[in-house]
Amino acid sequence: MIVSIFNDVIGPVMRGASSSHCAAALRIGRIARDLMNHKIDHVLVEFDTAGSLPTTHHSQGSDMGLFGGLLGWSADDDRLADSAKWLDQAGIGKSFAYRKFGDPHPNTYRLTLRYQDTSRHMVAISTGGGMFEVIQIDGCEVSISGDYDETLAWYDQPIEIDAATIRAGLDADEVRVAGNEATTLLHIRGQQPYDDASISQQVGNARAIRVDRLSSVLPVRSRRHLTVPFQSCSEMLAYASRAEPDMPLWKLAVEFEMARSGLDEDRVVEKMCEIVKILQRSVQRGLAGTSYPDRILGPQAGSFKKAMDEKRLLDAGILNRIVLYTTALMEVKSSMGVIVAAPTAGACAALPATCIATGEILGLDQVTVARGMLAAGLIGVFIATHWSFAAETGGCQAEGGSAAAMAAAALVTFQGGTLAQASDAASMAMQNMLGLICDPVAGRVEVPCLGKNVMAASNAVSCANMALSGFDAVIPFDETIAAAKSVAEGMPREHRCTALGGLAATATSLTIENRLRDCSACHET
Repeated sequence: MIVSIFNDVIGPVMRGASSSHCAAALRIGRIARDLMNHKIDHVLVEFDTAGSLPTTHHSQGSDMGLFGGLLGWSADDDRLADSAKWLDQAGIGKSFAYRKFGDPHPNTYRLTLRYQDTSRHMVAISTGGGMFEVIQIDGCEVSISGDYDETLAWYDQPIEIDAATIRAGLDADEVRVAGNEATTLLHIRGQQPYDDASISQQVGNARAIRVDRLSSVLPVRSRRHLTVPFQSCSEMLAYASRAEPDMPLWKLAVEFEMARSGLDEDRVVEKMCEIVKILQRSVQRGLAGTSYPDRILGPQAGSFKKAMDEKRLLDAGILNRIVLYTTALMEVKSSMGVIVAAPTAGACAALPATCIATGEILGLDQVTVARGMLAAGLIGVFIATHWSFAAETGGCQAEGGSAAAMAAAALVTFQGGTLAQASDAASMAMQNMLGLICDPVAGRVEVPCLGKNVMAASNAVSCANMALSGFDAVIPFDETIAAAKSVAEGMPREHRCTALGGLAATATSLTIENRLRDCSACHET
């Protein structure tokens, strides 16, 4: 699937600690719900003991998101914090098991769904930033990422199916055929589901024993013959040199997303303006003070603002407001408020806080701030295309490092910098965060995540100014992404969002974890 700014980079609009846990799990649950035709009385969730989920699925919100998805909710539903209770009220039983499956991806969900005498099995992975892929259904390999309406026709015998003929006959976007010696799966992707009669007419005498219809869950759909003008930073720079050397990064982002989404320029900018409005409201909510029982840190944004107002802080110029807004957004996230994963929930604050605070200080209007966010989004496209935002595969360098790179490019854009300066700022910011581990204390995405978001934002400001003043990034951004990916491959599991290493393994962290577990048990009682 070709990356989209609104699918993969800036979004989803959500609640919860982690996009790769909460939002992705919710989307997986939505697909599972459709697979069962909305009728479920029990779900068995299994995780590989060598993955990240056995130690984090509860504390980082995978359970909450999955249950919400099974109930058909959206990622920003205000009932999500109590989704387990709502699942019970819906009569859906749940159980968990940990086994050695040898799954290659650390965020692998194995679901066995049951309704009366019907049982279905689904395997899916969370790939970072709320994105996911269903890779297996009932033993047949599939690839479902939520960007199409998917129709699955099952046959209890091997049959000859010409995928090209079926695609043309149905005017579908894509048709695949899978199966084994006893089963044939006809997998049809399109902009709408296909009815039984239309499928039977194309297949001939064979009659499907079951047809599943799975709705798209992403804001931007894919479509047939989809192409984009570039998919790497070097390709973008080459494209701009041919088209318009002085084209700003935000305009290239608009061109990319127009090609990817099919939206016109006004709608692309308007869509980002809507996201900016959500973020501005979230900042104000954080400044007003937040609370939540399952939380390590209390509200701190208010005390930082008071210290700013009383001039008790070092004069750091624009940076103090960025730190304030970063803190506010992180506290909204930790209190189950509405945030935007940009590019992830764990790194949800650095980029938006930087853009909103800078916009206020420079007197920028909402459209200009949205353009900066689009510029940042295009930098994120290059990361998501060639690597990942998931801390479970890349450590915090994949989350905070990506956020810093994106924010640095946005700041250069605000100052009217060149494409070369924007890409250099992004590269320097990412370079500065290579090797950063993910070690959430007590499994909660608060400590040291708040500090790492502040560090990412501070890094972005410094690198933007360095690039604007002519500093040499030395390593091109594409090569920096490749280096980060290589570093990630050498990281031990304990340092990739498992809560098993770094600060998460300290005595204090374990004490906090036990305290929160006891408080949660008392609250449920």
